[in-house]
Amino acid sequence: MTTKHEKQMNTTAMKKVLLILTALIYLQSSAQNKWFETYTDSILLTRDANKIVQQFASKIEQHNPDIKLNNNKAIKNTTPYLIFINNATISLPFWMEVSSQQKEFFTEIARGANEGKKVFGLFFNGFYLAHELGHSLSANAGKNFDNAYDSEYEANIIAILYWKAAGEKRNLKKCYAYSKKMLKTLENPVPANEDYAKYITEHYSELASYPYKYGYIQFTQFVEIYEDKSLSNFDAFIKNYNAK
Repeated sequence: MTTKHEKQMNTTAMKKVLLILTALIYLQSSAQNKWFETYTDSILLTRDANKIVQQFASKIEQHNPDIKLNNNKAIKNTTPYLIFINNATISLPFWMEVSSQQKEFFTEIARGANEGKKVFGLFFNGFYLAHELGHSLSANAGKNFDNAYDSEYEANIIAILYWKAAGEKRNLKKCYAYSKKMLKTLENPVPANEDYAKYITEHYSELASYPYKYGYIQFTQFVEIYEDKSLSNFDAFIKNYNAK
């Protein structure tokens, strides 16, 4: 027969177990909600990225079943290009493996080491995943672009609309604020009197390999699209998306 003292001990033990379970659930949910932050665990980075990859594909199929993105996957692959898509594979950069020169770049344009790390998280462990998926969307829809500038611009439109629909307006606002801040430091790499889109297309490889120049192009596009009030929402955009 259980005594009153034993019942109290059992109740206390159960409370401790519940507290531990609650803490574990909280830690797990926190770990799963780190996107738009700089990751310190590469396994967690790729796991969370691939969840977003699947969510993006499901969203596309829901509104435009003719477009399939089932083959996309994200891997940890830190290179000087930071984040990019090759065929269906998205290479993600891991902060601890990023070169010291690139870390200095982020420190300089964000005006501080901690700020630079935040910028890296917001964009390269955050915003640009949907940007690369935007390139995949265009390719799978059979869409062709006259130049590289327009291709990048559309990928940025897709990314901004997607993150808005995914409830990330707060992080997009942070990206916008940092873009405005960084553009005060970066200079326009396109010479005066040159056709902007044509020059960028013809010198794309050179510009893409030089972060100060390419950063100006990307952050300028982000600001312009973010401020564009004429854009539709993501669902309507995808519903009407085709090769034209």
